[in-house]
Amino acid sequence: MLSPLLAQDAAKILKKMIKAQGGEKVLSSIKDSMMTGTMEMIQMGLTGSITMYQKEPNMMRMDAEVMGMTITQAYDGETAWMINPQTGAAEELPPETSDDMRRQALGNDALLHPEKYGITYTYKGKEKINGKDYLVLEQVFSDGFKATLYVDPDTYLVYKTKARTTNQMGVEVEAETIFSEYKKIDGVMVPQKLTIYQDGEEFMTMTITEVKFNTGLEDSFFKMPD
Repeated sequence: MLSPLLAQDAAKILKKMIKAQGGEKVLSSIKDSMMTGTMEMIQMGLTGSITMYQKEPNMMRMDAEVMGMTITQAYDGETAWMINPQTGAAEELPPETSDDMRRQALGNDALLHPEKYGITYTYKGKEKINGKDYLVLEQVFSDGFKATLYVDPDTYLVYKTKARTTNQMGVEVEAETIFSEYKKIDGVMVPQKLTIYQDGEEFMTMTITEVKFNTGLEDSFFKMPD
């Protein structure tokens, strides 16, 4: 049984998180976003460039260049697909990857109106990380998928997320993402650095070099080519 008090706490924290990120008015005015940066895959010793696109309410695309190869993955609101770097042909992604991408594709509208997407938040108390207490929120999606958010009580920005997910090899891992070096861009607080861990091992770092909002991305940009 969910305590109404904890649900109420979660709603209050969420409200403060929205305000910290830029406020409802600013966030709801963003219809699409583009982030460009560099990435380093620690264990493989690979570096590359990456551009991530998101269009409200639930489309995303990622174009990465690694070792001279272009890797494209996208979700158009219904279908998750990729371009096979070996053949250059577009292919639908398997169900577990599609589920991950469907959740990743959710943007500001899902933060502002989680109930519309069947997303619930529960406050789980505080947890100490490196000597500092963080507010812990459990996020449950409509398909039952759970993620844990660690919120900085001083800034109400997300410090870390944690979830069990499927890695590139199709193996289930505990993935953690740490967000740092937040910077205000067009009124929105955006982390400039993301560090991703899989099962406690540092897997990848991403450094964001450019962020653009409302560039007028077309729906067709996210659709799987014939």
